[in-house]
Amino acid sequence: MRGIVLLSLVGLGTALAGCATHKAPPPAAVVATPASCVDVHFPIYFEEGSATVTPEAEKLVVNAQHRASGCTVTRIDVLGLADAPGGPAANLELSQRRAAAVAEALGRHGFSTSLIQQEAVGNAGATTDSGARRPLRRRANVTIHLTPPAR
Repeated sequence: MRGIVLLSLVGLGTALAGCATHKAPPPAAVVATPASCVDVHFPIYFEEGSATVTPEAEKLVVNAQHRASGCTVTRIDVLGLADAPGGPAANLELSQRRAAAVAEALGRHGFSTSLIQQEAVGNAGATTDSGARRPLRRRANVTIHLTPPAR
């Protein structure tokens, strides 16, 4: 038993000594991980009949701006949608206002408005073929297309 304890202590000492002699690479050898320049997709939801960007939605835009930092933004797609209630013309106009409000929010948070392409579909697709309403249609879908920066 005494031999086992002695061998265990010797093994532990050797392991600790190995840790003590390990040298970290110099700071210049540490390479920063490049930004993950994958497209960013997110919805921005609105209150019924509204095209006002909420404070929570503003936070989504700020988060997207952080995710895009270090990358090149090639295009931003904003698709405005509306739910089924209301007439088609009114819903198209509402979805256009939603897309425009999101584009303005993107511009306020540093995205180039010249890269933003707005589209609106009103209530098209807001109901299924059987007439059931699709939920969560009071929104704008945002896609920020990113590529790695040119070197």
